[in-house]
Amino acid sequence: MNPLLIVIYAVFSVAALLTLVRIVRGPSILDRAVASDVLLTLVMCVLGAEMAINHHTRTLPVLLVIAAVGVFGSISIARFVARKDNVDK
Repeated sequence: MNPLLIVIYAVFSVAALLTLVRIVRGPSILDRAVASDVLLTLVMCVLGAEMAINHHTRTLPVLLVIAAVGVFGSISIARFVARKDNVDK
């Protein structure tokens, strides 16, 4: 295995663990939403780095699906929070 890939996996693993802590601890739903977006971005970065290091594009469809899920998830959470704020007023 490429040593650069090992370093990338280690750095992104630490970042993912810290992000998971933020998802679990919160304290608000917006903190959890931002942390889940960061986690999806970390996964995309790892897949992109692996593609660049190993010179292939086999995981490109996975990157596109993850990006779409992230966008739709963020939009739905934003709509939920906006609707909840309007009800609370």
